[in-house]
Amino acid sequence: MADANAAVAVVTVSLVLLGLVSGLSLSWALLPVAVVVLIFVLASGLKGRDELAHLNVCVLVLGDIGRSPRMQYHALSLSRHGYNVTLIGFLGTKPHQDIIEDDRIDILPISELKGLTVGPRIFRYASKVMFQSFHLFYVLIKIEDQSYILMQNPPGLPAIAVAWAASRFRGNQFIIDWHNYGYTIMALTHGENHFIVTLAKWYEKLFGRFSDNNLCVTKAMREDLRKNWNIEATTLYDKPPPIFRETPLKLQHELFIRMGSTYLPFRPSPDVTKEYMELTAFTEHSTQTGAVTRSAGRPALLISSTSWTEDEDFSVLLQALEGYYYYYFSPYTLLYCVFWGKGPQKEYYKKLIDSKEFHHIKICTPWLEAEDYPVLLGSADLGVCLHKSSSGLDLPMKVVDMFGCCLPVCAIHFQCLHELVKHEENGLIFKDSKELSEQLKLLLSDFPSDQGKLGIFRKNLRESGQQRWDKNWDHNVLPLIKEHCD
Repeated sequence: MADANAAVAVVTVSLVLLGLVSGLSLSWALLPVAVVVLIFVLASGLKGRDELAHLNVCVLVLGDIGRSPRMQYHALSLSRHGYNVTLIGFLGTKPHQDIIEDDRIDILPISELKGLTVGPRIFRYASKVMFQSFHLFYVLIKIEDQSYILMQNPPGLPAIAVAWAASRFRGNQFIIDWHNYGYTIMALTHGENHFIVTLAKWYEKLFGRFSDNNLCVTKAMREDLRKNWNIEATTLYDKPPPIFRETPLKLQHELFIRMGSTYLPFRPSPDVTKEYMELTAFTEHSTQTGAVTRSAGRPALLISSTSWTEDEDFSVLLQALEGYYYYYFSPYTLLYCVFWGKGPQKEYYKKLIDSKEFHHIKICTPWLEAEDYPVLLGSADLGVCLHKSSSGLDLPMKVVDMFGCCLPVCAIHFQCLHELVKHEENGLIFKDSKELSEQLKLLLSDFPSDQGKLGIFRKNLRESGQQRWDKNWDHNVLPLIKEHCD
């Protein structure tokens, strides 16, 4: 109880200070004290620890569950080993069907609260943090008793402090899965020296130390957490689950037919007709024999998945495509590009794309269901990654997924990318649009032959014996969970 009281004191004082800094009067700034006292009364009425609590784990992400694949994989791995999972987060995008159909996984949606709509911007932000804190804390103390709270960071404001305080009340163990540093993402918008970024860094560093265990995504992040944050963490690399694999031609054709009903690049040329054949831009299906083959002279299919945020500059790829277009203007170099994802800058880049005139390059920006995304990756010829880590310490999961499909990648350089992309082995690393343009020319010069670099990279990926998520999780996370739960 001493730990719980300390948790309440620290969280409450932090919220009061945030309110004062935001310009609230003392009486309004002290509102968190009254609310926390009320929550404490509610918590004190909770039943004693359930004897089956050791089989229950809460997986928490203060974001869209459907766009948080790693946390979905955690939930599925826990379920596979007999644990009951309460998966808490926002329900914006549909989670993977395996999550929905799993009887051991209970999705508990929470609302993204908006805060007040009047007053200075920092006042509105502070009210949002406060309201979200109280709501999340209430949810965490009212759910069935859990042995662990496993939380994704970022986003960690206010989730880290709230999840930690709730875990002290309930007697749970608290694990943070560090995907990145939240304050570095905020710095992309506000600048490194902005007051709110400084406050966020202080908050993240302080409350991050209160967790019982930590996971992180790279060796570089593990070392940084140890040296600069005094936090010991276990590196759990992102690894592809079995759904990411090379797609059989029959499934490719079925996907292209479905996508062709909405997106022109997947439709066959109107000049091409063949009797007893169902055609797409990439495949041919014989309605007599049922056989599916690749179309002669088919275009190359390039895919880049994105969240359309500040840490991905798509103008780099568009400039590279311009260089590729003007250098390689000929009928046999058709290139079809799919930029898949949702995000705040999507409309901006769609307008930029529409302003380009590429006669032999076609671009579409679809959104696919979770089940179709790995099928598309497994059908592509080349992947491009524009993710630049805000901290320089995390790795793009999209490249992990591409490698799971044996899809070679061109990826933009940043600090620890070498932990994933091996230059001239499973892909190429570039620093600017000019370098990417040269790589596109090199890789697609002899397409669709499998004897060039593109074919060699794919062959290397096939022979690499990549470790999959389940084995990786069982080795690194399961012993940690069992240590407390069993």
